[in-house]
Amino acid sequence: MTTLYLLGSAAPPVLEIASVIEVAQSRGYDVCLGLTPSAARWVAPQLAELEQLTGHPVRSEYKAPTAADVWPRADVALFAPATFNTINSWALGITSSFVVGFAAEAIGKGIPLVAMPCVNAAYARHRALDRSITELREMGVTVLYGEGGFVPNQPGERRPYPWQLALDAVGTITGPSS
Repeated sequence: MTTLYLLGSAAPPVLEIASVIEVAQSRGYDVCLGLTPSAARWVAPQLAELEQLTGHPVRSEYKAPTAADVWPRADVALFAPATFNTINSWALGITSSFVVGFAAEAIGKGIPLVAMPCVNAAYARHRALDRSITELREMGVTVLYGEGGFVPNQPGERRPYPWQLALDAVGTITGPSS
């Protein structure tokens, strides 16, 4: 079975994460869920359910250096939703959160990564976002942004997040799961 690390930031689509896990599992993935500390607070009422659903602890903090790994080794990782802060921190190598630290290290380990931002049009106008997306792409990360990926909405506007695109991109990388 292919192990998928599903990593998420505090953006509204993270509230839909249980159904995304179910879809990924139906595609044959063993899903491990990692969240930024803010995202973990957002889904706190669901944490026990999410752990039961995945069969793994939900992680939002670094483990102690002497602690055993509680997840199987990742075959692929999907970072979605990835906020403005997350994308920029990751591109700059600022690893103050576990999920960004994992994603930064995964580049060096050769673990395939897919990222799909979730930013509004006001954030999208900030030049740092385009630079960071370019930087991540140049490091081999598949970033689903713009045509064929996430398209920013106006501040306060809610549109469905294209989870299907993200999961399809993971499938393209891994091939059929078993």
